[in-house]
Amino acid sequence: MTTYPVRTYEDVREALLARREIALLDVREEDPHAQAHPLFAANFPLSKLELDAYTRLPRRDVPIVLFDNGEGLAARAAGKLAALGYTHVALLAGGLDGWIRAGGEVFRDVNVPSKAFGEFVEARRHTPSLSAETVETLLKNGDDVVVLDARRFDEYQTMNIPGSISVPGAELALRARALAPNPGTRVIVNCAGRTRSIIGAQSLVNAGLPNPVAALRNGTIGWTLAGQTLEHGSDRQFDPPAGLDAQNLAASRNAARALADRAGVSRTTLDEAARWAAESSRTTYRFDVRTPAEYEHAHAPGFQGAPGGQLVQETDMFAPVRGARVVLFDDDGVRANMTASWLAQMNIEVYVVDSAAAPELTASGAWRGAKPDPAPTSTVSAEELASLIADASSNTIVIDVTASANHVKAHIPGAYWIVRSRLSNDADDLRALPDAKRYVVTCATSALAPFAAPEIAALTGKPVHVLEGGTSAWIRAGLPTEAGDARLASPRIDRYRRPYEGTGNAREAMNAYLEWEYGLVAQLDRDGTHGFFVI
Repeated sequence: MTTYPVRTYEDVREALLARREIALLDVREEDPHAQAHPLFAANFPLSKLELDAYTRLPRRDVPIVLFDNGEGLAARAAGKLAALGYTHVALLAGGLDGWIRAGGEVFRDVNVPSKAFGEFVEARRHTPSLSAETVETLLKNGDDVVVLDARRFDEYQTMNIPGSISVPGAELALRARALAPNPGTRVIVNCAGRTRSIIGAQSLVNAGLPNPVAALRNGTIGWTLAGQTLEHGSDRQFDPPAGLDAQNLAASRNAARALADRAGVSRTTLDEAARWAAESSRTTYRFDVRTPAEYEHAHAPGFQGAPGGQLVQETDMFAPVRGARVVLFDDDGVRANMTASWLAQMNIEVYVVDSAAAPELTASGAWRGAKPDPAPTSTVSAEELASLIADASSNTIVIDVTASANHVKAHIPGAYWIVRSRLSNDADDLRALPDAKRYVVTCATSALAPFAAPEIAALTGKPVHVLEGGTSAWIRAGLPTEAGDARLASPRIDRYRRPYEGTGNAREAMNAYLEWEYGLVAQLDRDGTHGFFVI
């Protein structure tokens, strides 16, 4: 059995305080991660490690520290990372329990560094806010008010404040002057909870928007707790050209640049960023903070699409290496500078690309990060699998390793769902399945199934095939699907259900979530490793 180096709580804490590169990774699934983890521990589930590693950990010799809570996942993850070429992999002494016993602070929920930073900003800057009741009264009275929703458009469509407009995070400073051209118009920024409301509103205040600005206190949670009605399925978005006329753009650009300079943001070029990315001594992340549509139309090679508001909201997901260098790009001089001003205040070394020209944006389409090649596994087509299922004597069982939400929404009839991290001799998930002569493994697109198939073969000793193209290919072939959770062989631990999701959440859960957010500043003080500041 391979043994790996061990790093202590004190060692990890010292690296964080010194701003040396370190990737502290919680390799459990998202739900257990959300129950308790260190502040800068990024969730990096073992179940999809191969799909994420080369994008989220671009430097092979970056110092990595893995932990679980006694499940044995960290050692398995260390073996996989070593096989992928990572050379500096260690285990956290004692895992999560060791961190706690050493006196380390632990946090609940997800994207905690960003959420804690939002509370830190509000505490220091006293970001103006209005209650849900006050905002509803303003809207009902026909006051001169515009409500801007700072979340992703898909989140906005799930539930939104009546009459609000979707203007995701980094777009606010670029678009608000055109959306509220009368300086007397009150601008209210909301999200589901608190963080993006606070950061969005404070962005507009920092950018010198002449309008009165306020965050909707507690977002759609506060709206719901006040007994007020939300809209669903809305499609109001900012008009892409809005805010880009010369006068508005100049004002927004000057304000954003001044903020970035005050926060200590540095400047670079596309060529220098490319040289940095090739270095073996530092981790460099390169992000294009424009909208997904703009990114997919044309972007600089090597830059990952990361809309600015989401980058600030999910720094731990996009850039899990603490102490890394981050480079941002836009084509307007507003979004990258505004995003960078916040990342710098989160104690991140950040640069903005200046003077890039359109001809340099030679890549297009969605981000396609490098991935390792899985071990060769025999495959079957959708039609071949349908024939096997129809032939009872084939005794074929389909195992689905996609996200549980995907499986419950639509899966191949009779398929069993398993979370891949529980494919081990220590778990009963696979043994709970009916006996089979062969297994066929699928996922949404056949990205993950080829990595799970050899593990299932080793555990069962049975022939294992991969469905070509995954369940998407099955659906494209016009074959039937079913929905529901009747055959979940694993608990649904792959995703933590946020208290503010959906429309029928218990009031107790939403109130508890808000209480948790209010307490984050005190937790930051106890932890002491954040290095946040506010300009």
